[in-house]
Amino acid sequence: MKFAPYLRACYALLCVTLLAGMMSAATPARPPNIIYILADDLGYGDLGSYGQKHIRTPRLDRMAQEGMHFTQHYAGAPSCHPSRCALFTGRHGGHGFIRANSKIPLRPEDVTFSQMLQRSGYATGGVGKWALGLEGSTGAPERKGMDEFFGYLDQTHAHTYYPDHLWRNGQRVEIPENQQGRRAVYSHDLFTQAALDFIRRNRDRPFFFYGAFTIPHAEVAVPDDSLAEYRGKWPEPKPFPGAKTYAAQKEPRAVRAAMITRLDRDVGRILDLLDELKLAENTLVIFTSDNGPITAGGQDPDFFNSTGPLRDLKFTLYEGGIRVPFIARWPGRIARGSVATLVSDFSDMFPTFAALAGANVPAGLDGVSILPTLTGEPAQQTRRDHFYWEAAPQQAVRRGDWKAYRAAPGRPVELYDLARDPGETKNLANAQPALAATLEQLLTTARTDSPEFPLNRKQKGD
Repeated sequence: MKFAPYLRACYALLCVTLLAGMMSAATPARPPNIIYILADDLGYGDLGSYGQKHIRTPRLDRMAQEGMHFTQHYAGAPSCHPSRCALFTGRHGGHGFIRANSKIPLRPEDVTFSQMLQRSGYATGGVGKWALGLEGSTGAPERKGMDEFFGYLDQTHAHTYYPDHLWRNGQRVEIPENQQGRRAVYSHDLFTQAALDFIRRNRDRPFFFYGAFTIPHAEVAVPDDSLAEYRGKWPEPKPFPGAKTYAAQKEPRAVRAAMITRLDRDVGRILDLLDELKLAENTLVIFTSDNGPITAGGQDPDFFNSTGPLRDLKFTLYEGGIRVPFIARWPGRIARGSVATLVSDFSDMFPTFAALAGANVPAGLDGVSILPTLTGEPAQQTRRDHFYWEAAPQQAVRRGDWKAYRAAPGRPVELYDLARDPGETKNLANAQPALAATLEQLLTTARTDSPEFPLNRKQKGD
C-alpha cells in the first residue's frame, strides 16, 4: 500500500498530460506574424543581392541568403500614392480608385488588407509614409484597419526628414527640436524605435506591422554617424543647391549611400529583435520598394546603377520605374537562398496575407496569393493572365514575357520581350504586329474608366 500515493500521483500526472495534449490539438495554431517593409524610391539595383557595388547592404543581403528574393516583382505604380493603393486594396492601377499622386483619400468602400487582418484578430500597426488619406478623411489609417500609425499622412510632408510634427493615431505630434528651422531629430530614427516598440508590445498575439520607411526618398539627408562611412569616397560633381521642399546638399552621392545603409542597419535591428523574442520562425518578413529611383534632391541613380539592367526611372512605366526588389524571410518555411522568377506585384499581397490569416478574399481583386511560391509549392501556384499598370497618360501591360507600353492614348504601342531584353532596348512592335495588336487591345479591356483619374491626366510629383 505504501506505493499507492506514488501511483495516484503518476496517474494524475498522466491525466493532466493527456488533457493538455487534447486541448493543444483542439486549439488552432496561431497564424504567423507579418512584417511588410516598404522602402521609398529604392531601385531594383540598389541592394547588394541585386547587383549593387557601391552601397553596403549587409543585412538585406543576409536576409536574401536566409530567405527568397524575387527577380520579377513589380510595384503597383511608378509613384507613391497609387502604388500604395494597389498594395492595400489588391487592385491594379486600372481598377484601383487612386491612380495618380493626389490628395484624394481612399473611400469607405475601398476595403484594405489591414482591415481584413484586423477583423481576423491581428494587431495592426505601422510607421512612415501613409499617403492614402489625411487626418479625419475616409482614408486615414485608423479608418483603414490600422490600430496604430505614426508618421507622415501626406506624401509632400514626407519630403523632409526633419519635420516639425508628425501624426500618431489621428493626433498631431509636435517635434520641438525641429521647429523654427532646426534639424535635430531624424524622422527615420523615430520610426525605427516605434517599430521595435510595436513588436515588443504585441509579441504574444498575431500582429501585422507596416514599415513604410521614407528612405531613400528625397530630401537627401542623413545624420553624421551614417555619413562618416561614405564621406569623401567619391567625387561630388553636382552639389544640390536646394529646390522646392528639398534642402541643399553638398554631398548627395555620399548621403544617398549612407541613407540606404542606415535603412539596411535598421531592418537588421528588426530581424534581430524577432530572433531575440523567438518570433522569427512564426514571422514572415517582406522587404520591397514602392517604385523605382529618381533624381530629385540631387540623387544620382546613374552613378549607382540603381535600376540595374532596367530602363528609366520613377514616374515611367518602363521597367526601371516599376520593377522593384522583393525579399522574403520566414525561417523553416521559406527555403534559404532561394530565388523566385514568378512574376508578381503589389496587388498580390492582399490575397497572400488573407491566406496567411485564414481569411476570405473579397471578390474583384486582381492579385493572387503567392504563398505557394514562398513555401516551395510551385505546383500549387496560381499564375495571372496579365499585369497592368497605369500612370496617365502612360499605360503598360505584361502577359508572359511580353510587355506592351504606350506613352499616351493614340500613340503607337511599343512591344518588348522581357525574357531576352529586360532593358527594353528593342521595340518589336513592327516585327510582331499581331502580338502588338493583341496587347494593345488589352490596354483597353484590362482597365475601367475613372472620372477622378482620366487617362489624359498629367502625372504629378511627390
